[in-house]
Amino acid sequence: MRDALVAAAFRLFLERGYEQTTVDDIVALAGVGRRSFFRYFPSKEDVVFPDHERCLADMTDFLAASGDTDEPVRRVCDAARLVLRMYAENPSFSVQRYRLTKQVPGLRAYELSVVWRYERALAEYLRARFAGRADGSLRADVIASAVVAAHNNALRSWLRSDGQGDASATVDHALGYVQSAFGGPPVAPVPVPAGTAGGAAGAYDADDVVVVVSRRGAPLWRVVQEIETALARD
Repeated sequence: MRDALVAAAFRLFLERGYEQTTVDDIVALAGVGRRSFFRYFPSKEDVVFPDHERCLADMTDFLAASGDTDEPVRRVCDAARLVLRMYAENPSFSVQRYRLTKQVPGLRAYELSVVWRYERALAEYLRARFAGRADGSLRADVIASAVVAAHNNALRSWLRSDGQGDASATVDHALGYVQSAFGGPPVAPVPVPAGTAGGAAGAYDADDVVVVVSRRGAPLWRVVQEIETALARD
């Protein structure tokens, strides 16, 4: 019944347009009553995003099952991959929804509220893991935002290509930036050579060894940038 309602709704959205389609139109095409529709979907907007509640529940359970030995940044990146899996299960439907959402401002606003709920779930997990650390809540919020931004950038790139290519590889590449910037254990400070204390960050390589020096408080993006530049040198 639920799948039949979704199929009927999207058929009408494509034929008539979202705004011109009513709940009565959807139930008539599906051959059910209005009560059956609202048993599954609180509103017409919800039929456009039928799997997000399940995915959010799966993400919450996945994070709740984490152990103390799980690296927290890697864990939230893996949690974001659950959202990708939902989209990749049905590429044609995901592409149709993406196109429809771009055309309807109300659906874009609804989508933003869904994204915010995912981000909040990631941030709450990270706050618990970073409890007691200096700026733990700030770090949690920044990382959660970065994970969502990286995931959505890659996901939309895949959707714009009509679902062609390897979505997992695209998302893995994007999340790799977050992991490299925020993941892993703290690195022991490296003594700063004379004359470099005023600089934001610098990288010096010799043979196969790269040493990064940075003044205290330098932004992480600048440190990562210097590492990438050093590794790219011949």
